[in-house]
Amino acid sequence: MAVTQLLIHAPTADALKRAQNNARNLLKLESDAQVEIVVNGSAAALAVTLNDEDILSRLVICRNSLQAQSLTAQPDVKQVDAAVQYIAHQQMKGWSYMRA
Repeated sequence: MAVTQLLIHAPTADALKRAQNNARNLLKLESDAQVEIVVNGSAAALAVTLNDEDILSRLVICRNSLQAQSLTAQPDVKQVDAAVQYIAHQQMKGWSYMRA
Protein backbone atom coordinates (compact mmCIF):
# COMPACT_ATOMS: atom_id res chain seq x y z
CA MET A 1 0.00 0.00 0.00
CA ALA A 2 1.28 3.47 -0.86
CA VAL A 3 2.25 5.89 1.89
CA THR A 4 -0.36 8.57 2.49
CA GLN A 5 0.86 12.06 1.59
CA LEU A 6 -1.51 14.71 2.90
CA LEU A 7 -1.42 18.51 2.88
CA ILE A 8 -3.71 20.02 5.50
CA HIS A 9 -4.35 23.68 4.67
CA ALA A 10 -4.87 25.97 7.65
CA PRO A 11 -5.63 29.60 6.70
CA THR A 12 -7.17 30.62 10.07
CA ALA A 13 -6.33 30.06 13.72
CA ASP A 14 -9.33 27.74 14.17
CA ALA A 15 -8.31 25.82 11.06
CA LEU A 16 -4.79 25.43 12.45
CA LYS A 17 -6.18 23.95 15.66
CA ARG A 18 -8.27 21.48 13.61
CA ALA A 19 -5.29 20.71 11.36
CA GLN A 20 -3.17 19.71 14.34
CA ASN A 21 -5.88 17.32 15.52
CA ASN A 22 -6.37 15.97 11.99
CA ALA A 23 -2.63 15.30 11.66
CA ARG A 24 -2.43 13.54 15.03
CA ASN A 25 -5.49 11.41 14.25
CA LEU A 26 -4.12 10.29 10.89
CA LEU A 27 -0.70 9.52 12.36
CA LYS A 28 -2.29 7.33 15.05
CA LEU A 29 -3.71 5.17 12.25
CA GLU A 30 -0.80 5.49 9.80
CA SER A 31 2.44 6.25 11.60
CA ASP A 32 4.35 6.35 8.30
CA ALA A 33 2.04 8.94 6.70
CA GLN A 34 3.64 12.10 5.36
CA VAL A 35 1.60 15.01 6.70
CA GLU A 36 2.27 18.69 6.22
CA ILE A 37 0.22 21.51 7.70
CA VAL A 38 0.34 24.43 5.28
CA VAL A 39 -0.25 27.69 7.11
CA ASN A 40 -1.12 31.06 5.62
CA GLY A 41 -3.30 34.07 6.34
CA SER A 42 -4.31 34.79 9.91
CA ALA A 43 -3.18 31.30 11.05
CA ALA A 44 0.44 32.45 10.80
CA ALA A 45 0.09 34.45 14.04
CA LEU A 46 -0.83 31.28 15.95
CA ALA A 47 1.69 29.12 14.10
CA VAL A 48 4.65 31.20 15.29
CA THR A 49 3.64 30.54 18.93
CA LEU A 50 3.50 26.74 18.69
CA ASN A 51 6.06 24.64 20.52
CA ASP A 52 5.01 21.02 19.89
CA GLU A 53 8.07 19.60 18.11
CA ASP A 54 6.06 17.00 16.17
CA ILE A 55 3.70 19.67 14.85
CA LEU A 56 6.54 22.13 14.18
CA SER A 57 8.30 19.51 12.06
CA ARG A 58 5.18 19.29 9.87
CA LEU A 59 4.46 23.01 9.50
CA VAL A 60 4.96 24.79 6.21
CA ILE A 61 4.43 28.53 6.66
CA CYS A 62 3.78 31.04 3.89
CA ARG A 63 6.50 33.70 3.87
CA ASN A 64 4.04 36.21 2.33
CA SER A 65 1.78 35.82 5.35
CA LEU A 66 4.67 36.15 7.79
CA GLN A 67 5.89 39.33 6.11
CA ALA A 68 2.43 40.87 5.84
CA GLN A 69 1.97 40.45 9.61
CA SER A 70 5.59 41.23 10.60
CA LEU A 71 6.00 37.76 12.12
CA THR A 72 9.03 35.52 12.45
CA ALA A 73 8.74 31.75 12.31
CA GLN A 74 10.63 29.43 14.63
CA PRO A 75 14.14 28.67 13.26
CA ASP A 76 13.55 25.11 12.05
CA VAL A 77 10.07 25.58 10.58
CA LYS A 78 9.84 25.22 6.82
CA GLN A 79 8.90 28.40 4.98
CA VAL A 80 7.74 28.77 1.38
CA ASP A 81 7.31 31.92 -0.69
CA ALA A 82 3.58 31.40 -1.26
CA ALA A 83 1.27 28.77 0.23
CA VAL A 84 -0.87 28.68 -2.92
CA GLN A 85 2.12 27.84 -5.10
CA TYR A 86 3.43 25.21 -2.66
CA ILE A 87 0.04 23.50 -2.44
CA ALA A 88 -0.29 23.42 -6.23
CA HIS A 89 3.20 21.97 -6.69
CA GLN A 90 2.71 19.31 -4.02
CA GLN A 91 -0.61 18.28 -5.57
CA MET A 92 1.14 17.89 -8.93
CA LYS A 93 3.51 15.50 -7.14
CA GLY A 94 0.56 13.39 -5.98
CA TRP A 95 -0.08 14.79 -2.50
CA SER A 96 -3.73 14.94 -1.37
CA TYR A 97 -5.25 18.22 -0.18
CA MET A 98 -7.56 18.84 2.75
CA ARG A 99 -8.69 22.17 4.15
CA ALA A 100 -8.99 22.09 7.92
